Amino acid sequence: MANHQSSKKRIRRNARRAEINTTRVSRIRTFVKKVEAAIAAGDKDQAQAAFKAAMPELHRGASRGVMHRNTVSRKTSRLAQKIKAM
Repeated sequence: MANHQSSKKRIRRNARRAEINTTRVSRIRTFVKKVEAAIAAGDKDQAQAAFKAAMPELHRGASRGVMHRNTVSRKTSRLAQKIKAM
């Protein structure tokens, strides 16, 4: 257990940040799942629209430090490839 005031404050701050970051990652996953669902359904127009909506969410996650930028780049590339192959 933390004894210093600064340590206690750091624990409170980390808990708040973890909650916010968890929400952000969950939101990103939801957008990516919508793209994957549209690809699985074979609806190219819907997949492209969902991909267009997911892109800013992915890049926002990278800029906020929730996801690594290479991870975002890889996911973006793979989704784009799947849509193009439809």
